[in-house]
Amino acid sequence: METIGVWWMWVGFLAIVLVMLAIDLFVVGGGKQHKVSSREAAIWSVIWVSLSFAFAGALWWHLDGSMGREVANQKSLEFITGYLIEKSLAIDNVFVWLMLFSFFAIPLELQKRVLVLGVLGAIVMRTVMIFAGAWLITKFHWILYVFGAFLLITGIKMWWFAEEKPDMANNPLIRWLRNHMKITDELHSEKFFVWKGGVRYATPLFLALILVEISDLIFAVDSIPAIFAITSDPFIVLTSNIFAILGLRAMYFLLADMADRFSLLKYGLAAVLVFIGVKMMLIDIYKIPIGFSLAVVATFIGISIFLSLQKEKRERALLVK
Repeated sequence: METIGVWWMWVGFLAIVLVMLAIDLFVVGGGKQHKVSSREAAIWSVIWVSLSFAFAGALWWHLDGSMGREVANQKSLEFITGYLIEKSLAIDNVFVWLMLFSFFAIPLELQKRVLVLGVLGAIVMRTVMIFAGAWLITKFHWILYVFGAFLLITGIKMWWFAEEKPDMANNPLIRWLRNHMKITDELHSEKFFVWKGGVRYATPLFLALILVEISDLIFAVDSIPAIFAITSDPFIVLTSNIFAILGLRAMYFLLADMADRFSLLKYGLAAVLVFIGVKMMLIDIYKIPIGFSLAVVATFIGISIFLSLQKEKRERALLVK
């Protein structure tokens, strides 16, 4: 696997991740049951995004001095594009989490523990999937066409079913879990399991955790191939992905009260997946420049957010009348 990452860069990145995780676990919310406010979430979202771009700047500075300006520009653009793709697709994941917590009636102050474990699980799963994907691409170049076709079909399906709402009550996985586990009807603070009459019961909080992890696995299947369309360098793929994931919990609490304002975002995300799928399938015919890809992704997301806000504004005006 060809990569710009040398051993000390991997070690340095691991150290950064561990420090950021410690901050996220023990500083944001004080490591205890805590209701994260929109203001607090906004501040931490800005911090995470700023750290990500600071990393991109440091990467450019290092590569400019060691490998030249062209490589520095290329790799830093790959990082930013991969980061933006992962961050954008993660918004859809956030909306799924909102539905899960609403269905299980999990209050905001109890959601923190589930999201902390969810982020930790996401980091482990994505690290394994990224190295597996990089190995597959190295051994079987044709797998890029499979990834491209998968993203194209996924994007078309997302567009087609954008208006449909999941039926959580009849979800087969939830029904299977309820049929195979003893589950309490009520929450027990932050506990995942409780004992009743000598029998261990799972709580709805544990069900929410399982579904959060599964939803992230499903979304990772979309987002990781999408970043491989931008670069096959495992260092860039992993760093851009993990930096986007580390700020996911803060972004969740920031968007918790605004989900309905982005009703058209799914169309923008679908268009991104279709574009990335086409880009991947054309990789041996024509390589779409990274800068153009970044502009296209940002444009699709920006337009969908703008149109969503305009739609909400019109709907509120009609209600006033």
